Amino acid sequence: MKNLALNNQWVLVTGASSGLGQEMARQLAHIHKANLIIAARRADKLNELKAELEKAAGIQVKVIVADLSIPEEADRVTAESIAGNNLYAAILNAGVTYFGRHTELAWDNFETILKTNVVGVVRMTNNLVEYFEQPGKNGAVMLVSSMAGFFPVPYQAAYSATKAFITAFGNALHNELTNPNFSVTVFAPGGIATEMTDNSKFNELKGWLMPVSEAAKEAIHALITRKYNYVPGLLNRVGNVFMNFLPAKFIGGKMSKVYLKSLNKSAQQE
Repeated sequence: MKNLALNNQWVLVTGASSGLGQEMARQLAHIHKANLIIAARRADKLNELKAELEKAAGIQVKVIVADLSIPEEADRVTAESIAGNNLYAAILNAGVTYFGRHTELAWDNFETILKTNVVGVVRMTNNLVEYFEQPGKNGAVMLVSSMAGFFPVPYQAAYSATKAFITAFGNALHNELTNPNFSVTVFAPGGIATEMTDNSKFNELKGWLMPVSEAAKEAIHALITRKYNYVPGLLNRVGNVFMNFLPAKFIGGKMSKVYLKSLNKSAQQE
């Protein structure tokens, strides 16, 4: 299967108002000269990014304001993205997290995590697969998961579980596709230095976080080269292989101590 050629092609990026999504949009525009459809909840952030990229990169940008935790909104984003029949690739990046004791996570907040990270992603993927499986179509979908989906992370239990679902879903779906010119990639980074991790709870973990520009660069590489399952960062990839040889309970126990230390230190500072 040939690599994607993004120049002057339309690419959808969800969760583009901040963090990894915003950085991927910038690199897609400046480096790859792709036209963008950017989707998120915050209209002001999206419109600022649209103005910036159209002026500085000379590409076209379409803004779609939507809450992807609502199935009908997820459907609307995909419908508007494929309306001109020229969508070439989609990066489903939107997601939310929670860092703390699971027993302290309110049910409404858990449902928001579940609906955003799983229901919305699956709903959009279903629509996009139907579009790209048409005869003659060439393109790709990339689901942004996490290494937290490989090894359950204490104190991020709900988030970790949703990412495990997305990893399994994307990897399985990859092998169901019938169009030889269409691919589904799962991108599974470790921690990234973004707005999501920019709070005191993550202070003890920030030395592990990958710069967002580096994560975005590797994400786009994974999309273009149509990877099956891609972990960015050499140390992350080596660690991912190494941890497969260790008992899951042992890994969970070690991670629990590190994450609890960071939580406790944050609580002491408040």
